[in-house]
Amino acid sequence: MTSNAARVLDHPSREEIRVEAVLHALSDPVRLRIVRQLAGAADELACSRFELPVSKSTTTHHFRVLRENGVISQFYRGTAKLSCVRTEDLNALFPGLLDSVLGAADLQARRLGED
Repeated sequence: MTSNAARVLDHPSREEIRVEAVLHALSDPVRLRIVRQLAGAADELACSRFELPVSKSTTTHHFRVLRENGVISQFYRGTAKLSCVRTEDLNALFPGLLDSVLGAADLQARRLGED
């Protein structure tokens, strides 16, 4: 028997999110790539939509780091685990941080021909 509680993922509250944790989560190239893709999406994305150069278990780890540090929100819709950036929370706590990091990442990707 599956309970709904088993399908709820832990997230820090807005008040628990710390800037150093956010910066740590965004410091990894794979995690930054995930956040860039989520930020550019019109809606939540399923984890299966991401093509990353790491194993499935490592991908799961990266999503967990982003969620536990308050960068993304994840929830289940049916059997799919969906993710989105916690833009409202991050902008309220650290105005301009997310836009600056994502803008710098976009410039770097273009400079390096990764876009």
